[in-house]
Amino acid sequence: MPRFLRVSLAVIAGLIVGSAVNMGLLMLGGRLVAPPAGADVSTMEGLKAALPLFEPRHFVSPFLAHALGTLAGALAAALLAPRRPALAAGVVGGVFLLGGIANVLMLPGPTWFAALDLLLAYLPMAWVGWKLAARSRHGQAA
Repeated sequence: MPRFLRVSLAVIAGLIVGSAVNMGLLMLGGRLVAPPAGADVSTMEGLKAALPLFEPRHFVSPFLAHALGTLAGALAAALLAPRRPALAAGVVGGVFLLGGIANVLMLPGPTWFAALDLLLAYLPMAWVGWKLAARSRHGQAA
């Protein structure tokens, strides 16, 4: 199988893993920290209307979902990529960053959260995923 195809499949697998982790954490977070009273977060319109009522604690779950989803996806992609694991992890991080940018544009949340999310949840977590994969590979070789 050509290397490009193997790396592409690793990236796709990483995107699936990262998306699953992201969604799982978002669903769990909504149960751990209830939305503000009267907020309907089941629709995009309801979520937009409720955002001004959110306190900082309501943003912990989305941040962790974005960061840990990206980390898990980048780690999976880097572990599965036979060569170029940094590229595979970086592509996963870049795709999730694009999703984060779209999210910030669609949901007008606080500026502090947008900055924190876009600067720390995606590319740095992809880098950490790549480094963890490299450490794992070196540990297996020893």
